[in-house]
Amino acid sequence: MSSESWPPKLKEWVAKCLGQMTDSNRTEAQTELRKVIADAFNAKTLWTTDWDRMELQSLRPRPPPQINSLKRKSIESPSTKKTKKSKNNNHHNNASNTDFVDESALNRRAARFQREHEIERQKTTGNPFKANHHTSHLFHNSRSTSPMIEDTADPNVMDWDRLTIVGTSTSLFKDYLRLTSEPRPDQIRPLSILQKTLPELTARWKKDGRSQYHWVCSQFKSIRQDLTVQRIKTEFTVNVYEVHARIALEMEDMIEYSTCTGTLRQLYELGIPGNKEEFTAYRLLEYLHGRNHRELNTLVGQLTPRQKKDEVVRHALQVQHALAAANYHKLFKLWDEAPKMSGYIMDQFMKSRERARALVIMSRSYMTLTISFITNELGFDDDSKTLEFLDSHGAAPFIQNPNDLRTISLDCKNAKVALAEAYEEKYKKMQIHGAV
Repeated sequence: MSSESWPPKLKEWVAKCLGQMTDSNRTEAQTELRKVIADAFNAKTLWTTDWDRMELQSLRPRPPPQINSLKRKSIESPSTKKTKKSKNNNHHNNASNTDFVDESALNRRAARFQREHEIERQKTTGNPFKANHHTSHLFHNSRSTSPMIEDTADPNVMDWDRLTIVGTSTSLFKDYLRLTSEPRPDQIRPLSILQKTLPELTARWKKDGRSQYHWVCSQFKSIRQDLTVQRIKTEFTVNVYEVHARIALEMEDMIEYSTCTGTLRQLYELGIPGNKEEFTAYRLLEYLHGRNHRELNTLVGQLTPRQKKDEVVRHALQVQHALAAANYHKLFKLWDEAPKMSGYIMDQFMKSRERARALVIMSRSYMTLTISFITNELGFDDDSKTLEFLDSHGAAPFIQNPNDLRTISLDCKNAKVALAEAYEEKYKKMQIHGAV
C-alpha cells in the first residue's frame, strides 16, 4: 500500500509530526511514527482511526530535569537554620521561575513549529509528503506497498521495492511458471498488454474453454503473477480475479476459486471497486456449505443495508433461513432460482447432503411417497436418478412396485430408519474438498 492511498487525515497527521521533529528527537519520533502506522495497517484501522487526536509520545513536551540535593544531618544553631530556611525559600522561588520560563519556551517552540508546518504545507501545494533534507530518506520509494515509512534493516526481510519492475514483454499469452529467481522485465507483460490479453482469453474460454481448462487456468495464473510482480492493484486486477474465480467455480476447481476469492477480499478492503456484493453472497453460501456458523453469523452481522438489498446477497440470506427452518420445499426452489453463480456453490451441498436431509424429514411425515413426487420436489433430473440416490442411501429395499413406473413408490414408514442412519454416516462430519 503506497502513501498515495493513505487517508487524507493520516497524511496531514504525518506531515504535522514531521514538522514538530527536532534533531534531538527525530530518530525516536520516526521509529514511533513507523510503528503507529504499521500497527494501524495490520489492524486495518487506517481509515477509522481519529488521526486528529493521535499524539506521539516522543513529541510531547518533556518536563525539565529536577535536581535533588541530599540533606545532611547536622547539629545547627537556630540562626544557622533560619539562614538555610531563607535560602531554601529563595531556591524554591527560583525553581518555579525556571519551570515557568522553560514551559513558556516550550510553548513558543511548539507555536514556531506549527507556523513552519503551515508554511511548508502551502509550499507543497497539497502534497504534505514533499521531501526535504530531513525526510527524503523516509519516502524514497512512492510505490512501496508496506505501511512502514522506511524499510527495515533486517537482512532476512525481502526487499520488495528492489524487485518491483515494469514489464516489457509484448506476448499476449504465456504459461504460468513459479518464480524461482528475480523476475526479468522482458518476461513480464506490462499493464497495457495484460489489458489486451484478458478479453482474448475470455473469448477463447467462451468458445471452447471447458476442453482446455488447464491451459486457460495457467494463462489466468500468469496474468495474476505479472500483476503481483509489478504490484498493480487496480480495478483491472479485481476484474481478473473475479473472472478467474467464476471460471474456476464453473469447473468445480474449488482450490483455485478459494485462492482468487481470498485475494479479492484483500482488494475490496483496499477500497478498489468490484462486484463485492456478488462474492460476499458466495462467501455466505460457502459458510453454509461448511456449516461454519460462527463465521456465517459474523459476516451476516457485518452486512450493510445496501448489501442486504442486493439480489445475490438477499438470495443467500433466504437460503440461510430455509436451512435453519428445515424448509426443504423453499430450499430446493431457491436452488432452482439461484442467481448468477450461486447455483454452482449450492451444488456442493444440495446434490447430496440436503437431499438426504430432506428425505429424512419427508420419511417422518409420510407413509408412502411416489418416486415422481420425490423427483420433482428434490430437483432430480428424472426418476432413474432418484432411484440411484435412494439405493446409495440404503432405501432400495423399501421401493414398492419397482416394475410399474406409474405406481412405483417409497415405503417411508420402513425406510426412515435406514435414511436417517445413512444421513448420519455420510454427512454428520462434513469434509470439504478443495478448501471451500
